[in-house]
Amino acid sequence: MGNLGWYQLMTTVAKKVGGPKQLLALVAAGGYVIIRGVEAGGKKVIKLVKKDNKEKSTSKVLPAYKFIIDGKDDKGLIFSSGDVFYVAARHDDVILIEKEKDDNNPYFVSVDWLMKVSSFKDNN
Repeated sequence: MGNLGWYQLMTTVAKKVGGPKQLLALVAAGGYVIIRGVEAGGKKVIKLVKKDNKEKSTSKVLPAYKFIIDGKDDKGLIFSSGDVFYVAARHDDVILIEKEKDDNNPYFVSVDWLMKVSSFKDNN
Protein backbone atom coordinates (compact mmCIF):
# COMPACT_ATOMS: atom_id res chain seq x y z
CA MET A 1 0.00 0.00 0.00
CA GLY A 2 2.97 2.28 0.40
CA ASN A 3 3.03 5.42 2.48
CA LEU A 4 -0.32 6.76 1.26
CA GLY A 5 -2.37 4.52 3.61
CA TRP A 6 -6.03 5.49 3.91
CA TYR A 7 -5.84 8.00 1.06
CA GLN A 8 -4.85 5.27 -1.37
CA LEU A 9 -7.64 3.01 -0.08
CA MET A 10 -10.24 5.79 -0.47
CA THR A 11 -9.13 6.61 -4.00
CA THR A 12 -9.18 2.94 -4.98
CA VAL A 13 -12.72 2.45 -3.59
CA ALA A 14 -13.90 5.73 -5.16
CA LYS A 15 -12.58 4.60 -8.54
CA LYS A 16 -14.45 1.25 -8.22
CA VAL A 17 -17.83 2.94 -7.45
CA GLY A 18 -17.53 5.59 -10.17
CA GLY A 19 -15.86 8.55 -8.45
CA PRO A 20 -15.74 10.47 -5.19
CA LYS A 21 -19.30 11.86 -5.51
CA GLN A 22 -20.74 8.36 -5.83
CA LEU A 23 -18.63 7.17 -2.88
CA LEU A 24 -19.88 10.06 -0.75
CA ALA A 25 -23.49 9.31 -1.76
CA LEU A 26 -23.07 5.60 -0.89
CA VAL A 27 -21.53 6.41 2.50
CA ALA A 28 -24.32 8.91 3.27
CA ALA A 29 -27.07 6.49 2.19
CA GLY A 30 -25.50 3.63 4.16
CA GLY A 31 -25.19 5.81 7.25
CA TYR A 32 -28.82 6.92 6.94
CA VAL A 33 -30.04 3.31 6.69
CA ILE A 34 -27.94 2.25 9.69
CA ILE A 35 -29.08 5.19 11.83
CA ARG A 36 -32.76 4.61 10.97
CA GLY A 37 -32.42 0.93 11.78
CA VAL A 38 -30.84 1.68 15.15
CA GLU A 39 -33.53 4.30 15.84
CA ALA A 40 -36.38 1.88 15.03
CA GLY A 41 -34.81 -0.84 17.19
CA GLY A 42 -34.23 1.62 20.02
CA LYS A 43 -37.85 2.75 19.93
CA LYS A 44 -39.05 -0.86 20.18
CA VAL A 45 -36.74 -1.53 23.11
CA ILE A 46 -37.91 1.62 24.91
CA LYS A 47 -41.55 0.67 24.30
CA LEU A 48 -40.99 -2.82 25.73
CA VAL A 49 -39.13 -1.49 28.79
CA LYS A 50 -41.86 1.06 29.51
CA LYS A 51 -44.53 -1.63 29.20
CA ASP A 52 -42.61 -3.95 31.53
CA ASN A 53 -42.07 -1.16 34.09
CA LYS A 54 -45.75 -0.22 33.97
CA GLU A 55 -46.78 -3.82 34.65
CA LYS A 56 -44.34 -4.07 37.54
CA SER A 57 -45.36 -0.79 39.14
CA THR A 58 -49.08 -1.54 39.02
CA SER A 59 -48.66 -5.03 40.47
CA LYS A 60 -47.00 -3.83 43.70
CA VAL A 61 -49.59 -1.48 45.15
CA LEU A 62 -49.30 -1.33 48.94
CA PRO A 63 -52.44 -0.94 51.07
CA ALA A 64 -52.81 2.51 52.64
CA TYR A 65 -53.78 3.13 56.26
CA LYS A 66 -54.38 6.30 58.30
CA PHE A 67 -53.41 7.37 61.77
CA ILE A 68 -56.46 8.03 63.94
CA ILE A 69 -54.76 10.07 66.68
CA ASP A 70 -51.97 12.65 66.95
CA GLY A 71 -48.71 11.74 68.61
CA LYS A 72 -45.06 10.79 68.53
CA ASP A 73 -43.40 7.46 69.17
CA ASP A 74 -40.13 6.91 71.03
CA LYS A 75 -38.16 6.49 67.76
CA GLY A 76 -39.02 9.88 66.24
CA LEU A 77 -42.14 9.09 64.23
CA ILE A 78 -44.40 12.13 64.42
CA PHE A 79 -47.93 11.55 63.20
CA SER A 80 -51.24 13.37 63.02
CA SER A 81 -54.78 12.13 62.64
CA GLY A 82 -55.39 11.50 58.94
CA ASP A 83 -51.74 11.00 57.97
CA VAL A 84 -51.38 8.17 55.46
CA PHE A 85 -48.83 5.35 55.75
CA TYR A 86 -48.09 2.10 53.94
CA VAL A 87 -47.03 -1.26 55.34
CA ALA A 88 -43.90 -2.20 53.41
CA ALA A 89 -42.95 -5.40 55.28
CA ARG A 90 -43.74 -7.46 58.34
CA HIS A 91 -41.82 -9.92 60.46
CA ASP A 92 -43.64 -11.47 63.42
CA ASP A 93 -44.78 -8.52 65.57
CA VAL A 94 -42.61 -5.86 63.86
CA ILE A 95 -43.86 -3.84 60.89
CA LEU A 96 -41.91 -1.62 58.52
CA ILE A 97 -44.04 1.38 57.54
CA GLU A 98 -43.51 4.28 55.17
CA LYS A 99 -45.30 7.48 56.05
CA GLU A 100 -46.47 9.52 53.07
CA LYS A 101 -44.56 12.77 52.45
CA ASP A 102 -41.93 12.01 55.12
CA ASP A 103 -38.21 12.34 54.42
CA ASN A 104 -37.23 10.14 57.40
CA ASN A 105 -38.83 6.92 56.09
CA PRO A 106 -38.99 4.03 56.88
CA TYR A 107 -40.00 3.33 60.48
CA PHE A 108 -40.11 0.08 62.44
CA VAL A 109 -43.13 -0.20 64.76
CA SER A 110 -44.88 -2.95 66.70
CA VAL A 111 -48.16 -4.44 65.56
CA ASP A 112 -49.89 -3.73 68.88
CA TRP A 113 -48.83 -0.07 68.89
CA LEU A 114 -49.87 0.40 65.26
CA MET A 115 -53.33 -1.05 65.90
CA LYS A 116 -53.84 1.42 68.78
CA VAL A 117 -52.94 4.55 66.80
CA SER A 118 -54.18 3.77 63.29
CA SER A 119 -56.74 2.06 61.10
CA PHE A 120 -54.41 -0.95 60.69
CA LYS A 121 -55.99 -4.27 61.64
CA ASP A 122 -53.92 -7.42 62.30
CA ASN A 123 -55.02 -10.25 59.99
CA ASN A 124 -52.55 -12.80 61.39
